[in-house]
Amino acid sequence: MKTVSFEKSLLIPFLILFSIVLLSNSAQAGSAAVIDVKVNEALDKFHKEVKSAKELVRKSHGVLVFPSVIKAGMGIGGEYGEGALRVNGKTVDYYNTATVSIGLQLGAQAKTVILLFMTKEALSNFRNSKGWKVGVDGSVALVKVGAGGSLDTTKIKEPILGFVIGQKGLMYNLTLEGSKITKINK
Repeated sequence: MKTVSFEKSLLIPFLILFSIVLLSNSAQAGSAAVIDVKVNEALDKFHKEVKSAKELVRKSHGVLVFPSVIKAGMGIGGEYGEGALRVNGKTVDYYNTATVSIGLQLGAQAKTVILLFMTKEALSNFRNSKGWKVGVDGSVALVKVGAGGSLDTTKIKEPILGFVIGQKGLMYNLTLEGSKITKINK
C-alpha cells in the first residue's frame, strides 16, 4: 500500500487553486488606462476609509497603488498584483508585486496595497532599484487603521508607509515582508 504525505496530497489542489487565481488576476490586469482607472478607484476608497489619507498623500513624494493583490495559499502560497506609481498626482511608472511563501496558511484573499513614500530619498531608492523587495531594499511601516478610520500615529514618521485595505476573504498571515516589486512596461 502506497502512502502519500500530507504536503504532497495538498500540492495538486493548491497548484490548481493558485493557477486559477493567477489566471483570473492576469485576465483582470490590463492596459495602462485600465490600471489607472483601478488606481483612481482604490485611492478614492482609501480617502473615504482613512481620515487623514488625503493629507498623507499630499505630503508624500510618491504613492504606489496596487488596487487588487490576489493571495492564495494552502501550505504554499503566492500573491500577485499590478499597479501604478504616482508622483505629484500623475502616473510615472507601472509595477507588479509578487510573493511566494511557505508556512501556515490556508485560503485566498484580495487586498489593496498602498505605499506612501514620505521622503525623497525613499522614493529615489525605490525608483532606481531593479526589483525592490520589502524588508530587504526598504522597510515599510505597515499602518493599522482603527475604528472610524483613525491611524496608528506612531508609524507616521517612517520613510515608507504601507496600507492594506479592502480585504475580501480570510488569510491567517498579513504582511508585506518579502514582496518583490518590479517595474513593468505598459
